[in-house]
Amino acid sequence: MDTREVLEQVRAGKLSVEEAQRLIERQPFEELGYAKLDTQRQQRQGFGEVVFCSGKADAHLLAIFRKLQQDQQEVLGTRASRAQYELVRQVCPEVVYDPLARLLKIEKKNKPHVGNIVVCTAGTADVPVAEEAAQTAEFFGSKVDRIYDVGVSGLHRLLARLDRLQQGNCVIAIAGMEGALASVIGGLVRNPVIAVPTSVGYGASFHGLAALLTMLNSCANGIATVNIDNGYGAGYLATQINRLALQEPAKEK
Repeated sequence: MDTREVLEQVRAGKLSVEEAQRLIERQPFEELGYAKLDTQRQQRQGFGEVVFCSGKADAHLLAIFRKLQQDQQEVLGTRASRAQYELVRQVCPEVVYDPLARLLKIEKKNKPHVGNIVVCTAGTADVPVAEEAAQTAEFFGSKVDRIYDVGVSGLHRLLARLDRLQQGNCVIAIAGMEGALASVIGGLVRNPVIAVPTSVGYGASFHGLAALLTMLNSCANGIATVNIDNGYGAGYLATQINRLALQEPAKEK
């Protein structure tokens, strides 16, 4: 909980003054021996700590998820397997799993989603990375508009969605193969574009390296590129941009 939530719970009679003091004065991280949970990340950055699940020992993953749920109420886990989902569900029965995006989520029901982030893919094979990006942004409270399978091999498909593209506070462009989608979108919209290269492609794509280099060398302006298959990083950054856009004073008509 952040400081405001603690104070609101004191006002509602759900926390004693002594319990609230303990929460506010505690260390900026929770020492678990094998992990140091960043309990004040929400206060510093506006986002709670997220769990990278792949490679974690079962006991460590369970303890981390349970502790973060106690502290944050909401928990996001990335790159999770179905086996890890079944494991976490034993101690956190409310957890949900998306096998396409490989995300574990414990989140509040009916929370609002604001602003507008547009998530585009070049092809259907890029959708798993797109869903990691889109659901990350939604987890952090952003409204997401999905436009899938609009790659440059059929440019008319993208142009048919131009009005939606231009309404986004930012656009996430996800593509494998030669990765040209980000450059095309960069030349069509006024707001930032986050390019995500994927490892989709034939041999000479070098598991996403070709798309990465194309996106890094784009001649279009306003494009930032994240790592190969890093949908989570794109969704996080897009949410930061979306929040900034919502803070801007309304333009005079």
